[in-house]
Amino acid sequence: MRRTRLRTLAAVAAVVAVVGALLLRLLESRRVYLPGAAWVEVLAILLLAGLIFGAGWSVRAYLRGDRPDLSGLRAARTFAMAKAAAYTGALLTGRYVAHVLVVLPELEVEARRDQAVVSGVAALAAVALSVVGLVVEKFCEVPPPEDDDGKAEAITS
Repeated sequence: MRRTRLRTLAAVAAVVAVVGALLLRLLESRRVYLPGAAWVEVLAILLLAGLIFGAGWSVRAYLRGDRPDLSGLRAARTFAMAKAAAYTGALLTGRYVAHVLVVLPELEVEARRDQAVVSGVAALAAVALSVVGLVVEKFCEVPPPEDDDGKAEAITS
């Protein structure tokens, strides 16, 4: 599997933010107000990022030879989980940024200001989830095999 590109994640977050902001504005023009993020969401995202980082750290130790008891299948699953975390973080970033963009013009209202703060912090936590996903993908990177001469072969995909 190929590593996730930062440009792709940024594009996903931007598209979700723009489309989400347009949909939220449309709903609010019809007097349908969706709640913003909650603090428990921020905690859940950060907990998920911590668990993924811990799994990635185990794989890193395995690849360095410090944990020979870890299976290669677990390393592959951790890579897939890291990739999913990177994309999930990008999607959530877009969702929370969209909410911030919608409530931005009404910051003088205390409830809207609180929604903007929590959604902004949630967006930062979602960015952290994406970053952790990218870092763990790097942890799971297996060096190319060496040929008989001791030189690394080029791996083609």
